[in-house]
Amino acid sequence: MKTVGDQEMSLLRFIAESGPSTVGEVAEGFGEPRGLARSTVLTMMERLRQKGRLEREQVEGVYRYCSPVSEGDLLRGAVRTFVEKTLSGSVSPFVAYLTETGEVSDGELAELEDLVSRLRSKKQEG
Repeated sequence: MKTVGDQEMSLLRFIAESGPSTVGEVAEGFGEPRGLARSTVLTMMERLRQKGRLEREQVEGVYRYCSPVSEGDLLRGAVRTFVEKTLSGSVSPFVAYLTETGEVSDGELAELEDLVSRLRSKKQEG
């Protein structure tokens, strides 16, 4: 599947959160706050459809676009791409960044600790 840019990812997340949406609905809720014309939003949506990232269905004469994957799957794919392409497959630079900046809330730290615990459990099982 072809990769998407940052703005395309934001648009995909918007549609995944909103559910099946028309171009007009996306132009109003996503495009207007970002200063994007309706035609630009339509172009982005069609480009994402051609990449297999959006599907559309005609309902009462109007196309409704939806994401074929959940928002969670969408984000997991984005993280996987980031780790593989930008970090050469290693999460260590990301962990080092978190450690250096210290910009992790108590809730996020608890989530990270839970994830590490689950990773350890999986390694012990395997």
